[in-house]
Amino acid sequence: MEIHRLNCLPTNVDTDHLLLLFSHQDSRILEMEKITNVANVTIGDCKESQYIKPVRLHYVQSGKQQTWDAFKVHDSVCILLYNKSRDVFLFVAQFRPAIYYNRAEVAEQNGTKFIDTGKYPGSLGVAYELCAGIVDKACSLAEIAQAEVLEECGYKVPLDCIERITSYRAGVGTSGSLQTFFYAEVTDEMKVGSGGGTAQEGELIEVVEVPVSEGRSFIMDETIVKPVGMMFAVFWFYENKAK
Repeated sequence: MEIHRLNCLPTNVDTDHLLLLFSHQDSRILEMEKITNVANVTIGDCKESQYIKPVRLHYVQSGKQQTWDAFKVHDSVCILLYNKSRDVFLFVAQFRPAIYYNRAEVAEQNGTKFIDTGKYPGSLGVAYELCAGIVDKACSLAEIAQAEVLEECGYKVPLDCIERITSYRAGVGTSGSLQTFFYAEVTDEMKVGSGGGTAQEGELIEVVEVPVSEGRSFIMDETIVKPVGMMFAVFWFYENKAK
């Protein structure tokens, strides 16, 4: 599999010609075009949300009055998936508005703040990640992980094949939420669907396969947008699971 550079492209790149990290299949190219097809981006205030709750903390530290802005968010799970049948990692690619917002410039016209998608295409917001999901259901973390693997990647994995590795705090400067990291090995026989996320939740997700032989270069490539938890997970694999 060839690793195509996405985020090193100039911001005026023609997104119709983007090739991302997947095999050259017309159906997959069309799916990635859906993910990057972003238009009419406007910016407004977030007055309420079911996912984040902004707060301002006031406290005294060593006798000095301090303030800090933070978010209350859901905890989450993430799963590093290794397909034994083809010796590949299974990642997901999706558009992340927060990344897009921080990589683009906001303009204003007639009182409306917006991002010009002609200058800043949706590809700037595409991130490569582990399969993951928030903890918002009354079931075990392993069961949430199992459901996310099925929804996002299309693999039906038995619970006893999902290994809990560790947990850590994410977004320590803004949210401090707890993320629990799982690992699972799958085979082609476990694939029962196409994945892609839950349409009712507005998810547009593409499954990406990266050969284990290319994993180190993939996670160290600064032109590929990825979270640090994913980098940790891949290095953990090489330390503990690679033969």
